Amino acid sequence: MDVALRAVEDGDLPVFFAHMTDPQGVLMAAFTAEDPSDRGRFEAHWARIRKDPAVVTRTVVGPGGEILGHAGAFGPPDEREVTYWIGREYWGRGCATAALRALLAEVPERPLHARAAADNAASIRVLEKCGFAVTGGARGFAHARGEEIDEVLLRLAAPGGA
Repeated sequence: MDVALRAVEDGDLPVFFAHMTDPQGVLMAAFTAEDPSDRGRFEAHWARIRKDPAVVTRTVVGPGGEILGHAGAFGPPDEREVTYWIGREYWGRGCATAALRALLAEVPERPLHARAAADNAASIRVLEKCGFAVTGGARGFAHARGEEIDEVLLRLAAPGGA
């Protein structure tokens, strides 16, 4: 599916909140806010990241103008990490891969890092299709699952491997 990225607008936030409180989406993402249904914390989080010039955050828009989700990059240069969230109604259509490719074209820094729940094969596949390679694993507390789980760590190197 063709997608476009644009700056996040206030009107996008209710769609993001709906996506990020979808029980199946939350379970798949695993590493979520402690209480994804806390609208006040959600609003404060988005206000903070939208003001931070070091954070790149974009709305992912489909061909008909529908909001598919969001994608972004954050963190210090040596640890810069990508993130994305696509609404469940758009899963399996190539939206996440297209959104991540568009984000990578906009964010030139390398290396970039990513992480995913080890059982989130779809997200790991998206990252690999975009050039990320698995570099290892870790364990982390997944609020959405209420326990520590395995995660996969990935890295996108600069051309030439740096």
